[in-house]
Amino acid sequence: MSYKKTEEYSLETTEEIAEMYQSMLGLLGEDAQREGLLKTPERASKAMQFLTQGYDQDPEAIIKGAIFHESYDEMVIVKDIEVYSLCEHHLLPFYGKAHVAYIPNGKIVGLSKIPRVVEVFARRLQVQERLTQEILNCIDKALSPLGVAVIIEASHMCMMMRGVQKQNSSTTSSAFTGAFESVETRTEFLNLVSSNLK
Repeated sequence: MSYKKTEEYSLETTEEIAEMYQSMLGLLGEDAQREGLLKTPERASKAMQFLTQGYDQDPEAIIKGAIFHESYDEMVIVKDIEVYSLCEHHLLPFYGKAHVAYIPNGKIVGLSKIPRVVEVFARRLQVQERLTQEILNCIDKALSPLGVAVIIEASHMCMMMRGVQKQNSSTTSSAFTGAFESVETRTEFLNLVSSNLK
């Protein structure tokens, strides 16, 4: 499943969203006809469609398209996956890293599919807590592994640019299922995620 290219956006949708951005610029006190803003509504429309393209993608299908039967039953971790999303409360970005692990139960998935799943859910209006749980639930449902673990560490522009304006704050959310509910397994995961193994 490939990502949308800008030219593939619906012309009708692009124009409708652009009109809303043009109205917003006027309401904010800007002159939408000045040179620097002439194409801003269209650019913003396409940017918003790109940032929310996850609604048009099926994350479970991404995983199911690359499942392989293997007897490996130790922890598999994909860490430091870049995350960029939009907070649904203020439509401002939050960004950071996701660390995802699972313990196979007769099936493994192509490693590139895990970051793809993270990307699909992140490219929707989100809250970090739900994003964490959605990634876990998708992998758990598609692979039926012995356990899944997800940690997301992110900085939120809605806290950094407005509101409390705390520029150095970050938020960590986590979700665990199956074998990762064991303290020993969870500790192993946390140690491996925090290590600098190369």
